[in-house]
Amino acid sequence: MAIETAQHVAMTLTDHLPILQVLVPFVAAPLVVLLGSRQLAWPITFISSAVAFVVAVLLLMQVIDGGIISYHIGGWAPPLGIEYRIDPANAFVLLLVTGVSTVVLPYARKSVQSEIPDRHHSLFYACYLLCLTGLLGVVATGDAFNVFVFLEISSLSTYVLIAQGSYRDKRALTAAYDYLIMGTIGASFFVIGLGLLYMATGTLNMADISDRIAEQGSNRTVQAAFAFIVVGVGLKVAVYPLHTWLPNAYTYAPSAVTAFLASTATKVAIYVLLRFMFSVFQPAFLFEVNTLEFIILPFAVVAMFAASFIAVFQSDFKRMLAYSSVAQIGYILLGISFLTETGLTAAIVHLFNHGITKAVLFMGVGALVLRTGGSFYDRIAGMGPAMPFTSAAIVIGGLSLIGIPGTAGFVSKWALVQAALEKGWWPVALLIVASSLLAVIYVWRVIEALYLHAPTQDVKGGEVSIWMLGPIWVMALACIYFGLATEITLTAARAAAEGLLAGSAGMH
Repeated sequence: MAIETAQHVAMTLTDHLPILQVLVPFVAAPLVVLLGSRQLAWPITFISSAVAFVVAVLLLMQVIDGGIISYHIGGWAPPLGIEYRIDPANAFVLLLVTGVSTVVLPYARKSVQSEIPDRHHSLFYACYLLCLTGLLGVVATGDAFNVFVFLEISSLSTYVLIAQGSYRDKRALTAAYDYLIMGTIGASFFVIGLGLLYMATGTLNMADISDRIAEQGSNRTVQAAFAFIVVGVGLKVAVYPLHTWLPNAYTYAPSAVTAFLASTATKVAIYVLLRFMFSVFQPAFLFEVNTLEFIILPFAVVAMFAASFIAVFQSDFKRMLAYSSVAQIGYILLGISFLTETGLTAAIVHLFNHGITKAVLFMGVGALVLRTGGSFYDRIAGMGPAMPFTSAAIVIGGLSLIGIPGTAGFVSKWALVQAALEKGWWPVALLIVASSLLAVIYVWRVIEALYLHAPTQDVKGGEVSIWMLGPIWVMALACIYFGLATEITLTAARAAAEGLLAGSAGMH
């Protein structure tokens, strides 16, 4: 009897994985505040993030072959009830978000101690957990309005997390305020788009909306909804030229916050864009094809060059990485705008690979900031020999950012070039290679500062603690591992691309 009960419990837990994915960090956040203990805040945050990561791995294993999990909250079947829907596309993003969060947290333990006053630690971790909850909820839900709700949960906690950088630099407050204004405008556009969709279809379940749009043919309300949603999410993604909030937010936020957000927040917003473009509105939606070819593709190419040029002329390592992120988002959008399976696979792989690459680099900068007190090139000059392990990891991250063979960055850029050639767009393929050469310049400036310049100040202490070094190297080795063992990421991304290109058919 006991064995039967145990089996029953195990089966029930497996059935509830989609809701546990969001519920674990969501319950942990108020728990951290209620306990009010600085000693317990970090362990609770880390354990809940690690549990969420295990759940994400289990979910991806269940759907990797193109399967779909539909979870009805409260037993109410959609479209009346709210549905959590897991397929290869969002399982892959869930894995990235929970994985990065779990690796960044040991690093955060040390960096938060040095950047944020002790009395705010438990509130900081509560905000971190809410941000994680919001990001996971956005990705897991199959309800359009739920996407908006979770987007707001993650955004509101993000504004607070960025503002925490004000203990080191007061400009973090204006950066958070700018992001708040831009984020609110984006969210308003998004929710207006949802309102128009509801007006046209009378439902909020994504699969249901897509069916009803398909029945309606050309409809001006649906087209207006599409435009509002693309612009609203575009602000969250930091699509060039809607990216102005991003450089300051990444530069002045606490190191651990930047490492987490740069790897996850914009990637989740890109996932929302993908989900609405391919699963809700049909890929055959003519209006969308024109939007991709005549608006998103040109802006993606402009981002690849304009943001890379700006990055070349930065004198602050963190700000350079922020502009580089805008350029990398350009690559992902370029892959989406090809509207082919190869292009979409390349975009999804780049989304993952860029996530792990940026995590290494931003954590590496954080370690340098801890030792030198700043991230300007003249501050970090000559730190290569003084901090050999941190600097080596930064070099690996830099090589991945450029797209050197043997690193994760190469895999996705190579896939993008293949997608461009497959469509016969060889000029675009050349542009991808040319913009990667700009990355060589700005990465070289960092390596030059670290290894070829004499230190401009007395360095306090040598290498950072293992709490910070461990996570940096986990991500650095991940950059090499996923650069060599390409099968894992490419298989998951291809399954995701197939599901998305199937449109609403892939949602049933």
